[in-house]
Amino acid sequence: MHATPVDPPAGKPVLALVPGDPTGIGPELVARLLADGRMADVADFLLVGDRRVVEMGMRHAGVTVPLAPVASPSEADFAIGAVPIVDLGNLDPAAIVLGRPDPEVGRKVGETLAAAVEIARAGGVRGITFAPLHKKAMFDGGWRFNDEHQLFAHLIGHEGLFREMNVLEGQWMSRVTSHVSLRQALDLVTEESICDALRLTDRVLRAAGIARPRIAVAALNPHAGEGGLFGREEIDVIAPAIARMQAAGIDCSGPFPSDSVYIKAFAGEFDSVLAMYHDQGQIATKLRGFNKGVTVTAGLPIVFTTPAHGTAHDIVGLGVADTGALESAIRLAARLAARGHQTIEETAQ
Repeated sequence: MHATPVDPPAGKPVLALVPGDPTGIGPELVARLLADGRMADVADFLLVGDRRVVEMGMRHAGVTVPLAPVASPSEADFAIGAVPIVDLGNLDPAAIVLGRPDPEVGRKVGETLAAAVEIARAGGVRGITFAPLHKKAMFDGGWRFNDEHQLFAHLIGHEGLFREMNVLEGQWMSRVTSHVSLRQALDLVTEESICDALRLTDRVLRAAGIARPRIAVAALNPHAGEGGLFGREEIDVIAPAIARMQAAGIDCSGPFPSDSVYIKAFAGEFDSVLAMYHDQGQIATKLRGFNKGVTVTAGLPIVFTTPAHGTAHDIVGLGVADTGALESAIRLAARLAARGHQTIEETAQ
């Protein structure tokens, strides 16, 4: 069985909700979720973005959501039946081509995220949940980061360790390397980088309410190297890192062949699997539940969550987008915010 975290009693947190890249399904997801009120018992929401984008999402979803423009979070009234929105007025849907990445849109999406981060830094919200982004559009639009996690760290001025993690069915999937080429990833898998990832994974899971996280470490090579026949990284790099972290009190084990370790994890033997590179973990988790997975930025002093799927340009505007992963992202953000997840002091360690 998975170790089930227990949420502490607390009032509903206020979360910033960002519609994501409007060339994709983000605005539709946000509109549908707000319209039916299914998350009203989980959090109060402050929309951050362009009101016209949210209204476009309403049209795509075939719903109506009353909005209440506010200049700052302090003006928000969550009891009046309208969703407060900080209307940035920066993204006119009339200039957007649906289903097509656009660097200018990517630039303004980055501006929207930066505005949400500033609100969070000022204490106006306790976390940020954002609909899917298009990383390349943001990069080409001037935000020269490989992913939003690097962007967030830059905006916050965070220079310590942070990682993308994926959460699905009680499993917190972490990784040693993320958004780099596979060729680069191989050079970045070192004993120290594995130890760093294990320390962060253990700390984040404890902050999420898992008292003693059980972490499985995936091998890099087929068959976990087959005793050195298919590579020595398991012997020379991964096993020594595991031994060091075990001696430091972290419940980690492995390395396990990556083609079977996720079966063990989803059967309840572990709370997390540490992958060596991006797709090693992503393929397993997306096959398990594409529309349920959540991405969380671990190691930063602000809670960030988002659906693990992308902008779905192929179905934008059709009114068929599934809100499941966005719901899961909100639930996770609310839980982490309620637990006071990741203080600045913790992330500085």
